[in-house]
Amino acid sequence: MTVTDRSSSKTRRTRKPEEPEEGHNGFERVALLLQGGGALGAYQAGAYQALEEGGVQPNWIAGISIGAINAALIAGNAPGKRVAQLRRFWEMVSDPPFEPALEWIRLFAREGDRQHKLVNQFQAGQVLLKGAPKFFEPRFPPPYLMPPGSAGATSFYDTAPLKQTLLELIDFERLNSGETRFAVGAVNIASGNFAYFDNGNGTARLTPEHIMASGALPPGFPPIEIDGQFYWDGGLVSNTPLQWILERQDLDTLAFQVDLWNARGDIPTDMAEVEVRQKEIQYSSRTRAATTRARDYQRLRGALKRILAKLPEDFGLEEDVGLLSKAVERKSCNVVQLIYRAQKYEGASKDYDFSRLMMEEHWAAGYEDARRALAHPEIFRKPRNAEAFASYDFGRGA
Repeated sequence: MTVTDRSSSKTRRTRKPEEPEEGHNGFERVALLLQGGGALGAYQAGAYQALEEGGVQPNWIAGISIGAINAALIAGNAPGKRVAQLRRFWEMVSDPPFEPALEWIRLFAREGDRQHKLVNQFQAGQVLLKGAPKFFEPRFPPPYLMPPGSAGATSFYDTAPLKQTLLELIDFERLNSGETRFAVGAVNIASGNFAYFDNGNGTARLTPEHIMASGALPPGFPPIEIDGQFYWDGGLVSNTPLQWILERQDLDTLAFQVDLWNARGDIPTDMAEVEVRQKEIQYSSRTRAATTRARDYQRLRGALKRILAKLPEDFGLEEDVGLLSKAVERKSCNVVQLIYRAQKYEGASKDYDFSRLMMEEHWAAGYEDARRALAHPEIFRKPRNAEAFASYDFGRGA
């Protein structure tokens, strides 16, 4: 979907007394970019809570898969209400059977990693059997027993409950108002092409279906139809909207990239670890590679700009020089990476363990990682290097 950038939005971040004046108001665009990762998405909610408490209010928000849902919950609610709506969503979809059982599970999990892993596997198994409340539920009969072409023949779960949840928690008038630039990514099944549904072009009204399309990961979830086309989860092509921002050099940008999969990891020693590592590599979407490429492009723009400045006025080729002059215009960009680093006991089921226990753990981890990043004032200052680009990762073990 073609978009037109708008440069009128300004960050509304309030400067803390101890913070230097240059530390926050040099960036015209403050972006929040949320990766896909299923149940791990509670990490993003915790990270956003810390950002809001730190006075950071993004004016551009984009997400893929579960990141699309979190992004919509943020952009589709007023500041001050967003954390509460995020909390409502994550408590709804991780609803425990009853509180005494939850407390027993917590106590058992504290006995050690082995016990914690057993608890996680049991809880994830319950999700496979029962689904997640207010999110998705298993189909009966299963898809293999459904006639080809029927609604239930192409997925194991029905996501109809998610639509009602989104309608309950998101103000779609606000989401479509353009007050906050918002986009979600999905894959067109027929063409295989990646598409962004973006409120910035003023032509298409975003609905729950656009958000659901971004998270329609097969074969678990069904494809979503939008304007006669069918879409699957954007993570099949790119699990992060980082490129959506890096390709736009029209505004000085501070981007918070919240990843749920760590691209770096250990060599697997058994089949269980192989499955975990495969998912991490598949869905990390090479965030570091994208930032490295963006840095290289910034360096090339700078070199070409210096060369063009030395051309004589009567050099000729005015049209080509004019085209190149536009291409070398660049703005400053800081990318702050917040990457969830999973615990050993989580295993391959970590992205579909929607238990209350793990939801709380993921939320707390995102909150602490974001607080750690915000304690570094350099992220709010424009980079002074030759590339006008900086990337930060203050996570544990980074």
